[in-house]
Amino acid sequence: MFFNSSKLLGIMCLLIVGMVSGCSSINAGLQAGELPPSGAFIADNGLHFNIQPLNLATLPPKQAALPNSNLSQLIRNSGRAEYRISAGDILSIILVGYPDITAAGASGYPVDQQGFVQFPLVGRVKATGMSVPQFTANLQRQLQRYLKFSDPQVKILDYRGNKFFIDGEVTKPGEFAIADAPVSLYSAISMAGGVTPTGDSNNIVFNRKGVSYNIGLQSLRQLGSSANQIYLQDGDSIHVNSQNRNKVYVLGEFGRVEPVPILEQGITLAQVIGESKGLDSNTANAAKIYVVRDNLNTRTTDIYYVDMQTITSFALANRFEMRANDIIYVDPTGLTRWNRVLSALLPSTSAVTVLSGL
Repeated sequence: MFFNSSKLLGIMCLLIVGMVSGCSSINAGLQAGELPPSGAFIADNGLHFNIQPLNLATLPPKQAALPNSNLSQLIRNSGRAEYRISAGDILSIILVGYPDITAAGASGYPVDQQGFVQFPLVGRVKATGMSVPQFTANLQRQLQRYLKFSDPQVKILDYRGNKFFIDGEVTKPGEFAIADAPVSLYSAISMAGGVTPTGDSNNIVFNRKGVSYNIGLQSLRQLGSSANQIYLQDGDSIHVNSQNRNKVYVLGEFGRVEPVPILEQGITLAQVIGESKGLDSNTANAAKIYVVRDNLNTRTTDIYYVDMQTITSFALANRFEMRANDIIYVDPTGLTRWNRVLSALLPSTSAVTVLSGL
């Protein structure tokens, strides 16, 4: 039996196309490739890598919160302070025994933009920068020239002078007043309804008088401090970043392939594997799990690998603390790769069978 030359040519073309498409399909998939067992090397793309097996000796230390002199200074300068009257505040002033004098000011006495209150008998009285007791004592001294028994009762009806701003990943972003009770960073976040489920309370930008401070609630605790020690001042602003800036990326043979957020308390390699529904039992090569991490200090990329086929490796994985933008990759088994080759070639072999029967 002889094949028609044009038919043979067509079959050969289909085989070639099938082989090429199959190879491109395999190459498009991720593979660890041939990596040295340890040490530094330069990849074909020119990047410098350092590969090492994950064991107790190579386990990276936990990220310690580094002392920040600016942040320490911010905490020192943000102590609890007595409220000072500000422009825009509304004061209530009552003269005991002289109700007629203060009747006109039943709705309150506003503090003007120059910091003064207009009051009967004495005229303009300085108010801004004073505590309520200080202003009361000053007003009483001035009233003594006109009244035999001057005993003003002063309180703030409406706090409009001191404000702070908060936005980002909080439930109720906006502008809030600072009343006579001091407002700490922690209580400011609470006033805004708290951090949203997608917010990162360990990634907060605090701005005061043009100076920005990167603050994390967890990092403050590691420094032996707390967000309750940072008290807000007029004009302060707070921005809570999203967790999208703080994720670990999983690739390869996982049960679920999608970014895993790093929560405030941190996350380990073992926890990331759990959050990704474990390794794919049909395709994953548990002996080849890689963590790829950029090292900003050395301008190289570190690659750690671990064999998760041994139960003792789970203890290591539970101690390996993930960092933002880490990549975890699980290689497929050799059989999985071969099956993928066959899957790519099967359409071509089927076509050959059909054509050869023509």
